[in-house]
Amino acid sequence: MNTTSKTEPVLRHLETPEELRACLPLMRALRPHLSDEADFIQRIGRMRQEHYRLLAAVQDGAAIALAGYRHQENLIYGRFLYIDDLVVDESRRGGRWGARLIGALDELARDSGCDRLVLDTGLGNALAQRFYFRQGLLTSAIRFSKPLGALPA
Repeated sequence: MNTTSKTEPVLRHLETPEELRACLPLMRALRPHLSDEADFIQRIGRMRQEHYRLLAAVQDGAAIALAGYRHQENLIYGRFLYIDDLVVDESRRGGRWGARLIGALDELARDSGCDRLVLDTGLGNALAQRFYFRQGLLTSAIRFSKPLGALPA
């Protein structure tokens, strides 16, 4: 019996604090500012109040790809599924895990009556943009933002 063989990765939602802790190193590859484990878990808790969920490809207890998303509605898109986070472990890129996650989110969005699948990416992130185009996601807007920072005391 070969005990070194790995199980096949499966897509599933991460729910428990232990599962969130285990996925933090991968999420840091996308969001390096998330340095504090307790803060990360608390943020996810607050975001869950806005229906945020984490879908992951999990193999042998470790996340190899993650997608954070939420269902939303606004006057521009109607009901839509917004992808907050999408990251694949660097060693697993090219294995179609990003495409599988987007496919699963597309299906979740359709099943819940959404009109669109929406995400943002940086203007300078050409590799991600090419990937999104290949997945059928098209550019439809430019987002503007302004950091507000802490107000003086």
